[in-house]
Amino acid sequence: MPRSGQGPSEVRSAPGRVIGVAGAAVPLVALVGALAVTMRAGSLATDPAGLLGPYTICWALFAVTVWRLRRLSGRAAVFLVVAGGIAVTATGLLAPPATSTDSFRYAWDGRVQAAGLSPYDRAPADPALAPLRDRWLFPEGAACRGRDRYPLPSATGARSCTRINRPTVHTIYPPLAQAYFWVVDRLSPEGSRHKPLQAGGAVLAFATTLVLLRVAPARAAWWAWCPAVPVEAVNNAHVDVLGVLLTVVALIAVVRHGVLGGALLGAATAVKLLPAVTLPGALSGLLTRPRRVPDALAVVGAAVLVVALAYLPYVLASRASVLGYLFGYVNEEGYGDTGGNRYAVLRLLLPDSWAVPAALAVVAAAAVVVLWRGDAERPWQGALTVTGVAFLAFTPGYSWYALLVVALVALDGRWEWLAVPVAGAVAYLGRAEPTAGTAAYVAAALVVAGAAAVRLRSPAGRALPPPPQRVQQP
Repeated sequence: MPRSGQGPSEVRSAPGRVIGVAGAAVPLVALVGALAVTMRAGSLATDPAGLLGPYTICWALFAVTVWRLRRLSGRAAVFLVVAGGIAVTATGLLAPPATSTDSFRYAWDGRVQAAGLSPYDRAPADPALAPLRDRWLFPEGAACRGRDRYPLPSATGARSCTRINRPTVHTIYPPLAQAYFWVVDRLSPEGSRHKPLQAGGAVLAFATTLVLLRVAPARAAWWAWCPAVPVEAVNNAHVDVLGVLLTVVALIAVVRHGVLGGALLGAATAVKLLPAVTLPGALSGLLTRPRRVPDALAVVGAAVLVVALAYLPYVLASRASVLGYLFGYVNEEGYGDTGGNRYAVLRLLLPDSWAVPAALAVVAAAAVVVLWRGDAERPWQGALTVTGVAFLAFTPGYSWYALLVVALVALDGRWEWLAVPVAGAVAYLGRAEPTAGTAAYVAAALVVAGAAAVRLRSPAGRALPPPPQRVQQP
């Protein structure tokens, strides 16, 4: 019999809650296990394509898990998101960086700055920096075997190499990324190698989870449990995660505190240039609301000021070299022409020579639509639209760039855009097969277009999820 004050429906709901928690917890445990296996399944130096199978399983389990989470709410859901987020994030710490060598450059840039030098002045291969070298970043002899080793000239004639990619060019990373590298270097115990950067990535990834849990609790798991987060933000320790955290906080802040939001967006851009593409989202609806012009100028002005102040010390120290290898990188990756796998979707529809102007025009059109019809109370909606369109237009080959898309999806709720980070992973891990990335981005574009069409035709689907609201955590 029910206790006094307890209705029959409440009695019946208890088993239902247990079943609901188990329904999400079981695939979540499977996801954590699959990620742990994936971290050790291969590497960039051995068999990057061999990671595609395990990684695909992780994404499938992720989809099942977040779908099952929809049945939960309240404390049970919050607990599961937090506990699952910790476990998923921790899997990235189980192995050295598997599919990227970028963190070696991070460690080197931090070390150079700790020595009182600008990382924009000299490349890692410069003999003048030889006193800063160690056997971890600069192996010798038999340790130089492997695809992820880059040969260096040696004054002694001994076989010498480095783990740092592009060792003959200056660093490409913006100033606040450099500040992060310096802080991590200063906090790192002697001989800790890659681990502090992975730990920093884990802290930043989980901080992003907590921010999303505060403002979008129903979708925080879309970031916290996404396989791209432990792989790219933690295991590979990409600094992009710091830019993502700042961008998420900026878009939340800009709704009520424009200057603060603009400053944070400028900080995100000074970590990694990609967050600049979210600026139209921060200015959503500007063209139809002339009274917002002063606020918009404040947002843009604050962003530009922060970027300028961040660059100023390095400009004074290094002058024009603060741009590092940026332009060389753009050309190397095929963004300056129609070579390689860039603009893959557009090149299926247009002559190759039209790809670059067409991509710029498509992104500009998306930005204008957001500035004209975007929701000023939901700047993340416009930010996701422009960012996602940019990915589909430019089809980048590096999967960690799409961490920004994952976080914006968690804020906005349009799940179909998660096809973009999946496409990025296929393009990167399957790059031995040039058509793999093209097919993946085409499939992502079809998923996004199909979901948008369904939403527009369905009266219930036209309304996106309600804006994130601050909630009291239990």
